[in-house]
Amino acid sequence: MQAAAWGGMAEGHSVLAILPIFHGFGLGVCVNAAFMAGGKSILVPMFSAEIVAKLLRTKRPNLLVGVPTLYEALARAPSLSKADLSCLRATFSGADTLPRPVKERFEKLVAERGSRVKLLEGYGLTEAVTAIMAMPLTEYREGSIGIPFPDMLAKICRVGTEEALAPGEEGEICVSGPAVMLGYLDDPEATRATLRVHADGRTWLHTGDLGKMDADGFFYFTVRLKRMIKSSGFNVYPAQIEAVLYQHPLIAEACVVGVPDLAQMERVHAFVVLKDLAQANPDTETQLIEHCRARLIKWSCPREIEFRAELPKTRVGKIDYKVLVQEHTAQHDNQGYAG
Repeated sequence: MQAAAWGGMAEGHSVLAILPIFHGFGLGVCVNAAFMAGGKSILVPMFSAEIVAKLLRTKRPNLLVGVPTLYEALARAPSLSKADLSCLRATFSGADTLPRPVKERFEKLVAERGSRVKLLEGYGLTEAVTAIMAMPLTEYREGSIGIPFPDMLAKICRVGTEEALAPGEEGEICVSGPAVMLGYLDDPEATRATLRVHADGRTWLHTGDLGKMDADGFFYFTVRLKRMIKSSGFNVYPAQIEAVLYQHPLIAEACVVGVPDLAQMERVHAFVVLKDLAQANPDTETQLIEHCRARLIKWSCPREIEFRAELPKTRVGKIDYKVLVQEHTAQHDNQGYAG
């Protein structure tokens, strides 16, 4: 009900269910929320930009919820360049960091096609079943994932502790409320590590996500703790580097990971898909690295860029960075640490 109210859904409205409904995000937001509001859920048989573009034209949904890669693909879909998109009342991106260039390209498309909708961010995780916070339709703060839904609580704690931090300080996002899971099936140790009773007597879910909260209570996601790259003692955030890569006109998709390095512990390795695959060559690699060096500190710049025809995706449609790390590791297994 909260997701429906947040998205302004009412009787007669429809949501395009792009996300798989075996996933909490897809089931909770794209199906249950629509039905609770008396609306309609339009099921997408298979994820592809072509199918989604066709359904946008023919079924004219009012609410669109997806991952950043979907919005990037839609912004580049030729079939939408002349479509009437005035039906869209709200669009939300979740499950991964939304690069600013992707947001801008999608908003430019819908503005040209008759809608004033803004692409806003939300936040949720499997352990809390569905979306638990989002940017209000009437607000926008650069990079913010919004504020918690009315019956959910959130705070920032010092990593590894239950100590709440002041606004502006970076720590682990913790949430509490009815959406939080009861625990992991047959894994009491993991449950104890993730669900902790704090001094206020509430059970808090330690998400494993780094973020901040501003003075007005708006939250900002930084990075999954497991994705943080440690390079020469510095914390390096993949999403920051990916956002810079997306600013380059040659880039269609990008994913940044940390790989072992004898001198730096980890170094930054970028996987990219170019809009024109024929430009995948050493000169382009140099150009992209120089693009990053002009905008990032030394430790955050990719040491190498690996061109791919496509990047692996999870079933939700996110770029699967874990598969890329596994593939890189397998490829370099016989070499040990790179120098």
